[in-house]
Amino acid sequence: MNQRRWIAVIIALGLCVVSLFSLGLQANQTNDEELNLESLLNDHALKETIVEKGDSTKRIAQITVDGTILNSDTSSLLSQDGYNHQQTLEMIQKISQDDTVKAVFLKVNSPGGGTYESSELARALTNLKKEAKLPIYVSMQNMAASGGYYISANADKIFASEETTTGSIGVIMSSLNYADLLAKLGIKDQTVKSGALKDIGSSTREQTEQEQKVLQEYINRMYERFVDVVAKGRHMDKSKVKQLADGRIYDGSQAKELGLVDEIGYSDEALAALREDYDLVDAEVFTYSAANNNPFSKFFSSVTSNLSTKSESQAALAKSVLEAIGTPKAPKAMYYYGG
Repeated sequence: MNQRRWIAVIIALGLCVVSLFSLGLQANQTNDEELNLESLLNDHALKETIVEKGDSTKRIAQITVDGTILNSDTSSLLSQDGYNHQQTLEMIQKISQDDTVKAVFLKVNSPGGGTYESSELARALTNLKKEAKLPIYVSMQNMAASGGYYISANADKIFASEETTTGSIGVIMSSLNYADLLAKLGIKDQTVKSGALKDIGSSTREQTEQEQKVLQEYINRMYERFVDVVAKGRHMDKSKVKQLADGRIYDGSQAKELGLVDEIGYSDEALAALREDYDLVDAEVFTYSAANNNPFSKFFSSVTSNLSTKSESQAALAKSVLEAIGTPKAPKAMYYYGG
């Protein structure tokens, strides 16, 4: 960084120290909340936001899954947008403990994501439905494919627009192989391993038949679990699900004809149906969002954002996504639409 940017950083850090000191004094005077450096840099605490006013004794909790379903913390100081896995799980936990919540409205706009994260989120929603006895209605937005469909399948009713992209039921694991290129460059792989399959999926040599068989079985088992989720959630025979689950995508109209969604409609229509079906016409609708616990969070975020160039931000984003989905040498299985 140049001299001007270093000066800006020093000023920002100075303000941060001053703010921490003043907030510490305030915390000593009142015991309303605990303030520390972590709470300044990361606003993980959840606060309720009213979406539609109504009867606060019977409420509808709105959860939005927008983006790739990965366990990456996107609510830190440097990034306030996108899907946050742990925060979403925390929302579900809070809903399960709130007796005023009578139904859940799930908005999904996602191409899917990691097999673990999709499964974990789907389990949390299923448990919420069973244990808290709460109906769950899904409104599919622009896309609810692969893992996005996985988390929707067990809902009481699924709405999609005619233009919604859904389906893509299946599992994918992508990697690149550089063996031929390395051979042309005179570069050889000299990996030392304890067993024949220790470097399975290596990008520096050709895949063996044994490796192909092992990986295919690994993917097939995850595929079978996906099929089970759809079959149980949609009350379909597994053989019928498998006919639909060859990885292809469907628009909303096709999905309705095939029984993958229940109704064609947008979010307002899905919410109206939920209200009517469960006698919640006058119910309050609320959601959760990250709470800004201090007055310096937005300022400090603005300063740090200005210190980062666009290319640096894109590089950081690419790095975080790569870490979440695996590397060319260690690819991960994904419930994800696309390669």
